Amino acid sequence: MNTHYHSIFCILPPHMADKIIENGSQAQKDRLMETINVSGQFRGQRLSGPEAPSNARVSAGTKQRYIYDAQNGSTLPGNLVRSEGDPVSGDAAVNEAYDGAGATYDLYHEIFERNSIDDNGMELISVVHYQQGYDNAFWNGSKMVYGDGDEGLPVGDRLFNRFTIAIDIIGHELTHGVTQHEANLEYQDQAGALNESFSDVFGSLVKQRFHNQTFAEADWLIGEGLFTQNVQGNAIRSMKDPGSAYDDPILGKDPQPGRMRDYVQTTSDHGGVHINSGIPNRAFYGVARELGGYAWEKAGKIWYKTLKDKLTKTSDFHFAANATFESAAELFGEGSAEQNAVKKGWEEVGINLNLDKRKGCAGIFSFIGGIGF
Repeated sequence: MNTHYHSIFCILPPHMADKIIENGSQAQKDRLMETINVSGQFRGQRLSGPEAPSNARVSAGTKQRYIYDAQNGSTLPGNLVRSEGDPVSGDAAVNEAYDGAGATYDLYHEIFERNSIDDNGMELISVVHYQQGYDNAFWNGSKMVYGDGDEGLPVGDRLFNRFTIAIDIIGHELTHGVTQHEANLEYQDQAGALNESFSDVFGSLVKQRFHNQTFAEADWLIGEGLFTQNVQGNAIRSMKDPGSAYDDPILGKDPQPGRMRDYVQTTSDHGGVHINSGIPNRAFYGVARELGGYAWEKAGKIWYKTLKDKLTKTSDFHFAANATFESAAELFGEGSAEQNAVKKGWEEVGINLNLDKRKGCAGIFSFIGGIGF
């Protein structure tokens, strides 16, 4: 296990926040600036106030969820409002946080035999109603924190619903905790984009399994339902077709590429971690398409084994491609349909494995540039 980082991982992409500040109304700009300032204060800062049950460890297969209500304040964790086994609350955000944490736990435990986020029985702690109109959700290394979106703004200015509304967002953010305890991918450049992509992959699988969806039935969107009806868009990202999730006068157009030929070189957002994650996202989608059925049964197991056993903190896309290819062979056999699906999925985004010279995860790859896929 690698040394853990103590950053926070927010669902709202910085490029989206930049567009709101550039194009939004004064009320929208003010709201985003408040969110950015609050999020910034959390980086590297200890949380104040009485702590929740300190992420105590419990035995394997024992799910323990604690939902707190910050009551629109900034002191964490707030008041305990629902614990494991308690009846349904009258508060939708409480129930969504509870259900989303449970669905994430169940995917990792029942499919991947993982004992909670840290694989050591960590209790799942969530905080809802953080501050007034906080436009984000984040994992801070020990707990989930959710804002209520644009509650309080005039109806015509509201862009975001409450951040517990999309179960894949919950799975996404909690997966940052899994990555934290496994590959510990650096939050920079391609390693950072892989960090974001693995969260999208397993966030999507949480949603698909929760709704019992096959590959064909899934929408492959991340954050569907987060936008209000004022936004021209379906979600914050599309794994099936990166760059197509939204096209809005205020939020701008989804900037994600889905092919290596369109990789975005930038110094913003830690080297474009929320933008370039579209490339490995699309690779996973391609693998899942080739295999069909329930995506968590084969493609998901390949990606999980790769995250747990293969990647290092500085792994790039090429390393990840080779690692997933090896994981497929170890799980399903050399030359299997599953391994061939992995090869095809990465080739479709412009990463070609040179199988003749492959030697473990240090294998040689060739980048297919300038060729359409």
